[in-house]
This record gives sequence, C-alpha cells and structure tokens, in this order.
Amino acid sequence: MEDRIVTKRLHLRPFLLSDANAIYTLCNDIEVARTTLLIPHPYSTDAAEASILSNQAAFLNGTRYAFAIESLMDACLIGSISLIIDKQHKRAELSYWFGKAHWGQGYATEAASSIIHFGFENLQLHRIWAASMTKNINSIRVLLKMNMQYEGIFRQHILKWDDYEDVSFYGILKSEYKHTTTVDISKKLLS
Repeated sequence: MEDRIVTKRLHLRPFLLSDANAIYTLCNDIEVARTTLLIPHPYSTDAAEASILSNQAAFLNGTRYAFAIESLMDACLIGSISLIIDKQHKRAELSYWFGKAHWGQGYATEAASSIIHFGFENLQLHRIWAASMTKNINSIRVLLKMNMQYEGIFRQHILKWDDYEDVSFYGILKSEYKHTTTVDISKKLLS
C-alpha cells in the first residue's frame, strides 16, 4: 500500500507526532477554523496530538487516509488532506485544510488531484464525495476543478459558532474520473 505521494510541488505523507506544533500554528488561525466543518477555535496542541494519534490508527486500519501536506521546496507542513473510507460501499469522503498563508496557490487542487487518483487507483473506490460550507467558495472551486458534480445543499446542516451553516455536497464516480481527470503525479514513493 502506498503511503506517500509526491506531486510537482507537494509531499503527502502520514502524520507524525512531531507535526503537532505546526498543526497547532496552522489550525489556530481563526480564518482556517471559520472555513472548515470540524476545526474548532481556539485550537490547542493537545487537540493536534490527539488528531495525529487518531489519524495514525485510522491509517493503519484503512478507515481514514489522512496525509500531512509538505511543500517540496522547504519541507514545511502547509495542510492536510484525507479520505475517510466507507469500505462497505467502496466510497470515501474527501476533506482538506491549508494554512492561510498557503491559500490561492493551487496547492489544494494539486493535493486533491493526487488523493483522488490514490482513492480510485490504489484503493479501488467506486465514489469519492466532499462537503463544503456554501460560504467557502474557494473550496467549492477546487471540488469543481476535480470534475466533482454538485449534488445538492443541506440547508442549515451544521452549527458552527452559534450560526447554522448551509453545506454543499459534491461527488465523482470512478467511471467519471477515468474519462475526465488528468493527474499530474511526477513520482510516487512506495512503502
């Protein structure tokens, strides 16, 4: 099983406990927390460590493939991308976040393209879906660039900081991916 992916500018790898301080720094930004479904604010190093341990266990048992995203240029942690697996139905939920300093540079598109490829080709998934708060326009743009189809809105679906938020859902099937998606993966490292 592949556990590391290298793209043109990024290195996706499993999380390490040594990532806790970087995760804390990136996730403790209120702008990052505001646009995600599950990141609280304020964020703590204890939360970062608990997340890492949970992700490591899930990676080993194949229920969640959460990758730390590093810039190849400086090996700096810039975000996270995950596939949460539903083995029974051969589907996964795609989720990701990036530190604010790394927004708008195409990293989310590059990472999403590589992990969708991983999901369909390595994990043999049938479907990958994602959810985004409707106010997170940049995330929605990434999902559309992945050729994910808009599937609807759940109105006031989540409660985030005393406000109910609408959530949009997107999905792509393996048959759609094979015909429409081009992945720029320059190198893969096998475990």
